[in-house]
Amino acid sequence: MDRMAFKTTTNRSGEEMSSAVDSLGGQILCSSSRETIMYQSSHFHSATPTAVSLLADTVQNAAFLPEELETVRDGAAYEIREINAKPELVMPELLHQLAYQNNTLGNPLLCPEERLDVINGDLLREYVKTWYRPERIVIAGAGMEHQELVDLAYKHFGDMKATASAPSPLLQPSPSTNGASSSRTNPPTHLLPPSSPASPSLYKTITTAATSLFHPSPMQTTAEPTWQELAAAKARYTGGHQFIYRPDLDMTHVYLGFDGLSIHDEDIYALATIQILLGGGGSFSAGGPGKGMYSRLYTHVLNLHSSIDHCSAFHHIYNDTSLFGLQLVSHAHHPVSSILPLLAHQLSLLLYHPIPRTELSRAKNQLMSSLVMALESRSVEVEDLGRQVLVHGRKVSVQEMCEKIARVDAADIKRVAGRIFGGGMSGPPSVLVMGKKDVGEWAGVWRKYGLGGL
Repeated sequence: MDRMAFKTTTNRSGEEMSSAVDSLGGQILCSSSRETIMYQSSHFHSATPTAVSLLADTVQNAAFLPEELETVRDGAAYEIREINAKPELVMPELLHQLAYQNNTLGNPLLCPEERLDVINGDLLREYVKTWYRPERIVIAGAGMEHQELVDLAYKHFGDMKATASAPSPLLQPSPSTNGASSSRTNPPTHLLPPSSPASPSLYKTITTAATSLFHPSPMQTTAEPTWQELAAAKARYTGGHQFIYRPDLDMTHVYLGFDGLSIHDEDIYALATIQILLGGGGSFSAGGPGKGMYSRLYTHVLNLHSSIDHCSAFHHIYNDTSLFGLQLVSHAHHPVSSILPLLAHQLSLLLYHPIPRTELSRAKNQLMSSLVMALESRSVEVEDLGRQVLVHGRKVSVQEMCEKIARVDAADIKRVAGRIFGGGMSGPPSVLVMGKKDVGEWAGVWRKYGLGGL
């Protein structure tokens, strides 16, 4: 879908769309993730009406011409091969499929190459009809008057038929009397439940087939789920251990993942602080203030083991869960049997050893400053606004987030660490290894270092 954005529509030819995009003098793009797809434009203020018109046209009226699909398929096949050839790019994808086997977040984000030819115009139109509903759409803007965006949204999206019982109060045109915006107290329609189920979608058999390529299941499904059931499905963490033999690699790549916390969980700020505490990065760094060189994975791992090329903490946050963990890349001559004990030791320190006040304060300051500096970018600001409204139904200010981070103390760190990889751990870890040798059995290491999930 994101590769087919801003091509031929029922209102514009491909050449007309390309010319209109170029005339904006800015940047217009589409990107997809596991939970959302985003159409975004950065442009001069005077071009806003044109930009919104282009966004609306590609979202609602895409033609999905066979010749354009064929070109996109060729490009997608090349990209997929390139990604699969690079462990640092494909490992996060494989980790999700291991951590959430056969459900929700475990469904492939990258279409398997052998399924590309199945995707056609009818399938994409069915996808749009199923998921591009007004109650599931947020239109966000930054650097413009709110009412101007409301009027443009009403003009270009106001005729979309909602499955909710009431129209969105955010999509009302400004009053004709004085142009002032009236008070709005009703919730936006994307927060309202759908009124009736829709017929099964064609594309769901495609996603099911794609998932089964990676994690075949002997169980037979009795009925195809409705789109409401798919939309409301909760991520079910499974965990597991997978070794991918790659004798051609000079490095051993290891990902260690854990079932994390929902974006709505108040402990999400403590877990984000834990990620900064662990920190890490590559063995080569320019250093300097704010580069995380004092984080634990630098001082305890990278600085002590020259054969380790990369070690860092990661945290993928979603609406109803998150995937937290550590990744490590070592040279082939590094003993792979030492990798899990090395990572488990860093986790156990958070569970059983006090955290110095200065270290915790530094991590919280780094987290808060990264939030503030990221929002200095207008494109990041508008993306954040859209996601916040889509997830929370409101804008969570950076001041509110910083206040919650500032309240995190050492007791919170220890307690949340216990929830994720201690006694409160909800399932086994996700251990993903790619290289010439596997890291071995993890349960014994977990017992030795007092971690949970057994």
